[in-house]
Amino acid sequence: MTHFLVSDDNENGYRLEDILTTVRGDVVKRCEKIVDDHREEAHHVLENNIRILSLLSEAIKLAEDSTHVLDKSFGPSAAAEGGEPRIGRA
Repeated sequence: MTHFLVSDDNENGYRLEDILTTVRGDVVKRCEKIVDDHREEAHHVLENNIRILSLLSEAIKLAEDSTHVLDKSFGPSAAAEGGEPRIGRA
């Protein structure tokens, strides 16, 4: 069973790209709170967060690409309605 992602056991789950986009937004909000803090530790954390944002953006693009490939090849997912997975096994 998945905790956050759509699966046969979690029909109300989310798409990976949606979760990652939400996390990215949360990191941006954190960055806004520390951007004017000129202490060394704040700069270090801000630089880490900027790198994390870049990695999240890359992961979002990959997840969106996977969704596009599945949609193009097999049509929209029916998993939320109890349908079979488009690839793999249930």
